[in-house]
Amino acid sequence: MKLATLRLDGRTVAVRVDDLAAVEIEGVSDVGALLQDANWKRTAEAAAGASHVLADIAPTQWAPVVPDPRKIVCVGLNYRNHIKEMGRELPEFPTLFAKYPDALIGPFDPIVLPAHAGDHVDWEGELAVIIGKRASHVKEADATAYIAGYSVMNDVTMRDYQYRTPEWFQGKTFEATAPFGPYLITEGSFEFGGKLTTSVDGNVMQSTLTNDLVFSPEALIEYISAIFPLAPGDVIVTGTPGGVGHARKPEVYLTPGQVLTTAIEGIGVIESPVVAAGK
Repeated sequence: MKLATLRLDGRTVAVRVDDLAAVEIEGVSDVGALLQDANWKRTAEAAAGASHVLADIAPTQWAPVVPDPRKIVCVGLNYRNHIKEMGRELPEFPTLFAKYPDALIGPFDPIVLPAHAGDHVDWEGELAVIIGKRASHVKEADATAYIAGYSVMNDVTMRDYQYRTPEWFQGKTFEATAPFGPYLITEGSFEFGGKLTTSVDGNVMQSTLTNDLVFSPEALIEYISAIFPLAPGDVIVTGTPGGVGHARKPEVYLTPGQVLTTAIEGIGVIESPVVAAGK
C-alpha cells in the first residue's frame, strides 16, 4: 500500500495512492497524523473519501510524506562504499545526528539555498524508515513490526557548515533543503535491497543497492530505541551511499539552476530544482 500527504486548497490530507487515483482518508490531515491511530493500516485500507486522478495532481501538491515528525534521526557513514570513499574504517556503532522538520520540503519542491550556505552544497540520497508504533528497547529481531514503511529523502548538506566543527548537525538541517516522499510504501509491500540512485541534471552520481548498509533498519531501531523511544511518524534516515560530490576529485557541488533527482526502486522518485533564496 502507498500512502502520501496531499496539499489541497490551503490544507493537507492523508491519501491512499492507488493505481490511478489518490483517495482521501477522511478526517486525517497527513500521514503522520494517520500513524497516531493504532489501527492506521486498516483505516487507510478502508478509506473511501474524495478521489483525485493522479494525472491531474500537480507535482508541488505532494507534501513531505510526514510533514512534521517529532524526531528525524539521521545516520552517517552507513554504506560501505561511502565509508571507503571518505577514507574511514567501518564503524562499530551507528553515527547519529538530528534534522529538524523545518528542513523538510515536498518531493518536488525547490531546494532553497541562502547565500550564506556557502558553495559546497552536496547531495545525499537516502532511504527513510518511518516508524509505525512506539518503539522503546526493541530488539533487532522484533524491529520489523515497528516499521510503518519506507520513503525517499535527500539529506542535502552544507559542507562548509558541516566541517566548521567536529559535530555535523549544523550543516544538515538548513531550512527547506530536504525533499521527502513522495510515498510511504508500507512494510511488506517494499522489497529491501533495491537500487538507490541520485542524479544531477540527469547525470547519475550515486547508484548503490540499499542492502550495502552496515546497519540495517532493524539494527538501527534496536540501537536508537535503547537511547530514546521512537514515536509513530518518527523518521530514521539511514545514510547515503558512495558518490557524494565532496568525495569526488575534483569535488563537485550543487548550484542554483540544477535539478536534483533521487530514486529508490520500489518506492518512487523525488525531483527538486535548486534555487537561490530570494530568486
